[in-house]
Amino acid sequence: MCNRARNLGEPEELFERFRIDWLTPKPMDNRFDPRELRPFGRAYAIRREDDRTGLDVMEWDVLAGEAKQAGRKVAQTNVRSLHLPQWRSLVADPANRCLIPLTEFCEWARKPTDLGDGKKPIKGEMWFSVTDQPMFAVAGFWRQVGDQRYFAMVTCDANDLVAPIHPKAMITILAPEDHDRWLTGDYDDARALQRPYPAARMTVRGPVFPTREG
Repeated sequence: MCNRARNLGEPEELFERFRIDWLTPKPMDNRFDPRELRPFGRAYAIRREDDRTGLDVMEWDVLAGEAKQAGRKVAQTNVRSLHLPQWRSLVADPANRCLIPLTEFCEWARKPTDLGDGKKPIKGEMWFSVTDQPMFAVAGFWRQVGDQRYFAMVTCDANDLVAPIHPKAMITILAPEDHDRWLTGDYDDARALQRPYPAARMTVRGPVFPTREG
């Protein structure tokens, strides 16, 4: 994934769509932008606590800023190898699983496009949405560090729509009837749900070039 996603729904829409309410106090912070998901940013997440399912806000980096690459901090936003010990220990416990509500997600186009403006060709953004779920949930898991919660999205094989643009993987989109199974099932349930969403139920738009607009 290119680590870009959006949730254009308001909290009230989340409450109605997922039949939930706030699990923690509503964030009163004008720096919190729930519509644009980016690494290290905060986003809405749905989790269970004391047999209650509700809405929380977590940071998109399950390693909580601990990972570095070439001396720079990098976010661990997505995980595919759930069998590895460090991830299995989290995913095996349903209490550490969550749902990430989205309305669309982005991958970069495979090839740059010449826009004819005299500037260097650039790769456009390809935005995917789910036709039978205007607001959908992605399988995720989280961990607590201090008083803050951090999450990652679970990825899987790419379907026939995503593969031509990003062949390596796609996020694990869940059908509504699988939400409760993800949040409460055992480890084998979680692995069984790590599968591509049907391509026939998705659409893509793009490429779009927001940095060249205007």
